[in-house]
Amino acid sequence: MNYEKLFLKAKEARQLAYAPYSNFFVGAALLTSTGEVFTGCNIENASYGLTICAERVAVAKAVSIGQRKIKAIALYGSDEEIISPCGACRQVILEFGKDIDIIMGNDQGIQMIKKAGELLPGAFTLEIG
Repeated sequence: MNYEKLFLKAKEARQLAYAPYSNFFVGAALLTSTGEVFTGCNIENASYGLTICAERVAVAKAVSIGQRKIKAIALYGSDEEIISPCGACRQVILEFGKDIDIIMGNDQGIQMIKKAGELLPGAFTLEIG
């Protein structure tokens, strides 16, 4: 799957977002190394700290069925703005690789691709093993 199709999947996922408090609707589409796609949308809560970002929903869906090799994740937030993952989402994505492509764009065709490691320099990590 090319990144343009992945971005369109993120745009579709945005339609399912639950954001009655902020009206800030976000969709994400995650591509694994095996070519599977997992989508997510933001889910707000009256207790704001319990809100879940679209990126973390997509990561949780993939990981919960055993997919841990993430190639890319696309984000779609609004018709005009290019959005970037929040700090918590950057840390969660980076857990699965600093070379993951993060595609950010808008309806005007403006797209930016950054590596997870570029978006979170000096990230917290632990040696495993």
